[in-house]
Amino acid sequence: MSDESKLSPPMTELDINTTTGGFYNGFATSVAVPAKIIISIIVVWAIFWPVQSGLVLNSMNAVILDVFASWYIWVVAFFVIVCLILALWPAAGRLNLGLEGEKPEFSNFSWFSMMFGAGIGVGMLTWAVAEPVSHFGSNPQTIMGLATAKTEDNIRNAYQWSFLHWGFSAWACYAICGLSLAFFSYRRGLPLTIRSGLTPLFGNALAGILGHVIDVVAVVATILGVAQTLGFGVDQFVAGLSRIGIGGLMDAEGGASTAGIIIALLVIMGLSTLSALSGVGKGIKWLSNINMVLSIILLGFFIIFGATWFGFNAMFVGLWDYIIALPGMSFNVFKSDGVEGSEAFLLAQWQGWWPVFYWAWWIAFAPFVGLFLARISRGRTIREFVLGALIVPALMCFVWFAWAGGTAIDLELNGGAGGVIYDAANGDKIFAMTEFMLSPISQVLSYGMALLIVVLLLTFLVTSADSAVLIVNTINAAGDEGPKSRPHILFWGVALALVVAGLLISGGTSAIQTAMVIGALPFSVVMALMAVALLKAIYNDTRREKAGVATTFDNIEGATGNGIASGLAAE
Repeated sequence: MSDESKLSPPMTELDINTTTGGFYNGFATSVAVPAKIIISIIVVWAIFWPVQSGLVLNSMNAVILDVFASWYIWVVAFFVIVCLILALWPAAGRLNLGLEGEKPEFSNFSWFSMMFGAGIGVGMLTWAVAEPVSHFGSNPQTIMGLATAKTEDNIRNAYQWSFLHWGFSAWACYAICGLSLAFFSYRRGLPLTIRSGLTPLFGNALAGILGHVIDVVAVVATILGVAQTLGFGVDQFVAGLSRIGIGGLMDAEGGASTAGIIIALLVIMGLSTLSALSGVGKGIKWLSNINMVLSIILLGFFIIFGATWFGFNAMFVGLWDYIIALPGMSFNVFKSDGVEGSEAFLLAQWQGWWPVFYWAWWIAFAPFVGLFLARISRGRTIREFVLGALIVPALMCFVWFAWAGGTAIDLELNGGAGGVIYDAANGDKIFAMTEFMLSPISQVLSYGMALLIVVLLLTFLVTSADSAVLIVNTINAAGDEGPKSRPHILFWGVALALVVAGLLISGGTSAIQTAMVIGALPFSVVMALMAVALLKAIYNDTRREKAGVATTFDNIEGATGNGIASGLAAE
């Protein structure tokens, strides 16, 4: 008897207990309550013991960077490899993320647009200018004496590292999480929540404490990952408000003051909570439409009126350099010798500030973006999903970096900016650049561009925050999007605002960065297991197909699917 004949259908039921009636009606209290307690502790600790929390977080961060930097580097490289295997593996690539014969709900254009908006948003407005400029000044090649900071021989290095941080590695994190959620929910009928992705490894044990812990880890990572995004966004939003004439929001060092942080968060989280309460069909929909229009206008401005040829060269030469150097950059770990100021120490420090920080950020952001990608990708093949999620959004990030960041570098090198852009705070660099470009022509145009960026930034921040609240509620409700109880939406809206405010006030964006790097660590282990489980599940499904054994819940006798997939399939 062949091994194939012994194969049984895959697991299609995962009975996660949810409360019936009362305040937590429809929610898994074993997830929702511990997640709320953990986030509340972080908030209280950061706000009432800011000095102590700052010292502890910094000490923990130093340990993580020393002990786990290699883990972060290698686990993200593993995600890229898994994505490439799934795209190139013929039997896996043709599997549908849904029922057999099911077609995608969205056109390719809409699908690509939504993926891009979900994955980058706020980050582009801060880092499309700030990151190439920062690496133009310092990167491993300058530290090792192989290039000179702020000169032409360092441009290609600046783009090589910028593309690394926002390229295939970043999107592989999102793709692994999104693919796992889509595969197990839409093919197997399991709940649309993180624990479902580990069923090939742990089976029904995930209905209990192990599954609850995994979902709690995902919720905490999501809140800290989104808090990181909002933290950068708040700094930039306050800088933008100051540029358009709203004073009293900056401190003596040129950063956001406590009053500025509070006012910005009241505006952002107030609007995002109202949007979340209104639902996807109203608030999020029209905000997304505004995002798209304003983004096209801003990017078009940089391409047409910025450093057009410089950006073109940066795009294609940078892409070539990036692809050639990707294997080495993906696996290389700089080891510190412990001697402050030495080359080895500075290289390890730089890697902690940039790649390790980014990999932690993308991992923490993966439940948020992954769940969204899963929802918009039902009916697509695995190959379509992986190539679409990995390549197209990464190329769009490269376009932003090439023309927005390229314009900034060109102005510093050849346009007489004289440090105006380079010396500005990261969040303020895009405002400094557009003001330098437009104020000699027209103060009205300069003010108008600053206002456009502020409005675009606000819409990105609001959509990120309200989507995060809805997704956290989905995980807390065992994958059910149904419970939209106002108190829970309000709690997570307020909690997210307080996490950002508490950490910003106690230690600035570096405190959020530290908390996020720490919070992402346990979820990075979960994601590595998700990748292994996905490979195992797909391999077994290809064997089942050869043996004539059903692989989707609609073809398995007695299986109805107890997740969101069953409800969608019936519609």
